[in-house]
Parts: sequence; C-alpha cells; structure tokens
Amino acid sequence: MRSLLVLSSGIDALNRWVGKGVGWLILIVVVISASNAISRKFFGLSSNAWLEMQWYFFGAIFLLAAGYTLLNNQHVRVDVLVSHWSERTQVKIDVFGTLFFLLPVCLTILWLSWPMAWESYVSQEMSSNSGGLIRWPAKMLIPVGFGLLTLAAVSHLIKCMGFLRGECPNPMKRVDSKTPEELLAEEIARNAQAREQK
Repeated sequence: MRSLLVLSSGIDALNRWVGKGVGWLILIVVVISASNAISRKFFGLSSNAWLEMQWYFFGAIFLLAAGYTLLNNQHVRVDVLVSHWSERTQVKIDVFGTLFFLLPVCLTILWLSWPMAWESYVSQEMSSNSGGLIRWPAKMLIPVGFGLLTLAAVSHLIKCMGFLRGECPNPMKRVDSKTPEELLAEEIARNAQAREQK
C-alpha cells in the first residue's frame, strides 16, 4: 500500500502543477476577451482567430483543471443523504462511484477522443471560419484533460483504500473548510495590510 500511496502523491503533484498553471490561463482569457471587445467596439476590428483562441483557452481551463478540482474535492456533490452517514460509509460510496461511474466514463471518453484528436493532428485540420486557427490543439485537450482526470480518480481511489485500511487520512475531507472566495478575500486583506505597514 505504501508504494501505491507514493504513486498517488506523484499523481497529485502533477495535477497540482497543471491546475496552478491553468489558473494563469484565466488571466490570459480575460485579457484576450477584453482586448477583442475593445478593438471591435471602438476600432471596428475583429478576428475569428482571437475569438477561437478564447474558446480554446476556456476549453483548456475546463478540461485540464478537472483533475485538480477532484484533487481538492471541489466537484459538486449531492450530500443530502451521505452527509449524515459515517466517514467510512461515505468513502465506500465514493469508491463505488469512482469505480463504476467516474473511471468508466473517463476511460470511454479517452478511448473515443484519442483517434479524433490524432486524426486532426495528422491532417492539420483548420477551422472552417475565415482566419480561424488550427483545430488539433483544441481537440487534443479532450484526451489530455480526461487523462489527467483519470489519473486523479486513480489517486483518489488509492487514498480512499488507504483510509479504509487506516493508513492515511480521509481524502474526502477538505483540508481547508473555507471556500476559494473566502481564501481569496483573506489573501487580498493580508496584501492590503502588508502595503499599509510599508
């Protein structure tokens, strides 16, 4: 079990690294979107390439951060019934859901999306829009994103089994009970306080 937990830790490190990197894409999308809107509104300039770049980056954010979201236990859950059950029961239900729902869906999408992405790469498929971008990077995001989510699911499964065997903490318990918005507000307040002290 110890070697599996080491593997899980490596998978988590990969998804953490990708997730934090993808966070910067949000800023890039905002800048591209604002620049495109300003140039269209005030200068009458517009470009399909810039619009498609926004869509590609949005797809990258959604797909590549899915594993990071699972790692941080931030996916939407329906806890109306489950929250009243014991931790062990909750983890067993999560193991069942991961084995029979999450992993099969991820593997099916991986299996079906890889040939489409590869064919797009080989043919150097271009957008049908005038001035559009090449399509294969956007299509390649699907198998890469679901590959990262599959790895995150395997890591989660290992940690669940470790918890059930008493070898690691409950992976479903959030380390920090605060929402991302609360954490951001606290960080902004700390930064403002640090500037005032200077």
